[in-house]
Amino acid sequence: MSDTSATPYYQLDPNAVLQAVDSTGLVSDGRLLALNSYENRVYQVGIEGEQPVVAKFYRPGRWSDDQILEEHSFTLELVEAEIPVVGPMQINGETLHNYNGFRFALFPRRGGRAPELGDEDTLKWLGRFLGRIHSVGRAHGFVHRPALTIERFGEEPVATLNEAQWIPPHLETSFNTLAEDLLTLVRNCYERAGDVRSIRLHGDCHPGNILWRDGPIFVDMDDCQSGPAVQDLWMLLSGSSEEMSAQLGIVLEGYNQFCDFNHAELNLVEALRTLRMLHHAAWLARRWEDPAFPVAFPWFGEPRYWEELILGLREQLAAMQEAPIQPPVWF
Repeated sequence: MSDTSATPYYQLDPNAVLQAVDSTGLVSDGRLLALNSYENRVYQVGIEGEQPVVAKFYRPGRWSDDQILEEHSFTLELVEAEIPVVGPMQINGETLHNYNGFRFALFPRRGGRAPELGDEDTLKWLGRFLGRIHSVGRAHGFVHRPALTIERFGEEPVATLNEAQWIPPHLETSFNTLAEDLLTLVRNCYERAGDVRSIRLHGDCHPGNILWRDGPIFVDMDDCQSGPAVQDLWMLLSGSSEEMSAQLGIVLEGYNQFCDFNHAELNLVEALRTLRMLHHAAWLARRWEDPAFPVAFPWFGEPRYWEELILGLREQLAAMQEAPIQPPVWF
């Protein structure tokens, strides 16, 4: 199936989902619940006499088999290290399955609530487990998974938005002039950070990918990639500079119990935030022909979205020219 298909999942109806799960040797009981996911399609499937499983159907054309299997391998390394990450189920020695051209994996169902990031114990706990994840991630590198680079998360997204003519005509000059200045400052941030080590990361460690039930449970390793360790930390921080500084100190107090943190990477926090904003806009543009996207993101095609994006990016322009966030002096 082509990744350029306007309807990549049109053949994935409820019967196909149940038949795919049955093809692994499990016996579904007909219960099916679609879970919140846009890049892939994810369902909770009831199993006769067993706990339900979560079936993730990978978007056709996005990752190669080798890239998916490397994601699975990294996740299972973390599970083996007794880190609370939800890993793929191994059935007959396989984690990646294929049914009628759809590649999918099955995961045990895990419940939980959102972590309370305003709680110091929660932040310290998350820091400890991220330190453990990165300790495993440093052991060796990825072979097939991509890296978080300025080109992939900055230059290519800007080119995508221009080539697809998504930017309203009256905002094109403003956006492109701003994007050029932003990417210059992003490069400057990387130069200030110096020789930063690239390690295997969760890659998309925002609060929505963390469940809390007597402790953290990390989910959705679909965006695991190589990059600086701070990529998995900065999305836990929010609020004013002072608030983020205090939060950072607590996270690092836990993190450094298991993995040393290079403070030079703090020069990258606002650069990484900027790259994420550009990448997200281009992701929406690339996926717009998927019928699920206009329904879920109807505001994307409106001028107001682009006006607000440009405003947010201008704030990033200022943020990258300020001194990087630092933990409190007492840290």
